Amino acid sequence: MNYVCLKGNVGNTPEIRTFEWGKTASFSLATSETYKNKAGEKVTETDWHNIKFTGKICDVIEKHV
Repeated sequence: MNYVCLKGNVGNTPEIRTFEWGKTASFSLATSETYKNKAGEKVTETDWHNIKFTGKICDVIEKHV
């Protein structure tokens, strides 16, 4: 199993889908990194991640995100 911890801003309302076997939740998450380039200028780079969950955690996402 892989474990990743991302801290960022949710880009949109989570999309919750219900199936016979359970639920899925998907949303986008923006993470940003700020650093100084060779010229000494402050640069912020933002990466967007497509996040998908299945199972009981979808109930928590649906209620709180």
